[in-house]
Amino acid sequence: MTEEAIQYERTPVRKPLVAIVGRPNVGKSALFNRMIGERRAIVEDIAGTTRDRLQGEVEWRNRLFDLIDTGGLAEPTSVAGSGAYMDAIKAQVESAVAAADLLLFVVDSKAGITAADHEVADMLRRAQKTTILVANKADNQRRSDDATEFYELGLDDPQPVSALNGAGVGELLDLISEMLPYLPDADEEQSEAAKSLRVAIIGRPNVGKSALTNALLGQERVIVSDIAGTTRDAIDTPFEYDGEAMTLIDTAGIRRPGRIEGSIEHYSVMRAKGAVERADIAILVFDASARLRAQDLHIVGIALEEATGLVVCANKWDLIKDTWDFDKFRNSIIRRLRFATWAPVVVVSALEKTGLDELMRTVKSIGEERRRRVPTSELNAIIRGALARRPPTIPGKKRLKLLYVTQARTEPPTFVFFVNDAELVSSTYKRYLENAIRRQFGYKGAGLRMVFRSRNEEE
Repeated sequence: MTEEAIQYERTPVRKPLVAIVGRPNVGKSALFNRMIGERRAIVEDIAGTTRDRLQGEVEWRNRLFDLIDTGGLAEPTSVAGSGAYMDAIKAQVESAVAAADLLLFVVDSKAGITAADHEVADMLRRAQKTTILVANKADNQRRSDDATEFYELGLDDPQPVSALNGAGVGELLDLISEMLPYLPDADEEQSEAAKSLRVAIIGRPNVGKSALTNALLGQERVIVSDIAGTTRDAIDTPFEYDGEAMTLIDTAGIRRPGRIEGSIEHYSVMRAKGAVERADIAILVFDASARLRAQDLHIVGIALEEATGLVVCANKWDLIKDTWDFDKFRNSIIRRLRFATWAPVVVVSALEKTGLDELMRTVKSIGEERRRRVPTSELNAIIRGALARRPPTIPGKKRLKLLYVTQARTEPPTFVFFVNDAELVSSTYKRYLENAIRRQFGYKGAGLRMVFRSRNEEE
């Protein structure tokens, strides 16, 4: 494989960007969830839970802006178990601050002002960015009144809020709306968002998912570490490849259930599975030097259940390229994918940035396959022919009878079979009919949804 330079453009930014910053455990993620209206960020009473930048969209009074949650800024010794990450977290926060149009500096009105708050305030003053000081955890009138002590930071009026019960959040959103530049209309953005191809990068821990994300985007968008479990949230990043708008979703590694450690990792895995549910295409990343394992195949099964598009991506080719023939290696992987032979296999090295263009061309092609609609007459002819060649083996006197089949929708391609008795269709026979559709119409890399409904001939 030769080195390839991936060509991409960032999607033009039309929505203002607001970044939430502050020391650990002041409620930044809880405020993020409250403002975007969903529990996307993991919230724990453990300092250092958030590590990567997490981005979401806020709609307020039919206007939109993007919101970024960041990791807490603190000395490594003040956050249990996070010393290995603090430099990377700080770099992520600084990147978010540099990109933002407006900053929300969150402090804890319950704990009061701290030396770390002063350090963050100094950093923000040096950044010379418009900043709103947000006194969170003002869950009652006394704490709201106590927020006045934060005038000491020299950052205008503190805005008391409670992410827990929502108090003051509406007033904060009003203030943000007044201070931001042009806010696009929600209806304006809806049609653009519908066109974006959502691509989730999934796999076991420490197989190079975040490194691949950064390589595709051409920037250090997510923290990369040799420590398994570095990524905890599902990180969305919009970009454009070859004229197609996409959203790349980096996810936490999915371990076997018995290997999941602690509540944070439990929720991380839930977020990863949720990312697959909302994705159009999943890129299953595995370590080429470790080969395709049983857990990798289990994760493939998650994508199959959601009928997403699927690419199987062998990363870290640089580790074995001198000892393996490329075609033999790819064929060995294809043989392991007996239940998803339609999924393309791509071999890449995120470190050396090889194979990336092939990967993205494959993703774009799968997006097109998912939008394909087949003629009803041809579909019925193919299925009736398949039934005639190999009738289902059914004990008893009752026989399966096909009345009609139609493609009900695209994205994912969904085929509805009207039969005399849906109970007569085994899982094995469903796969046989799916393969008949694929042989005739392709759908390379696209998950198909097969629905069987009982209906008598008169109906």
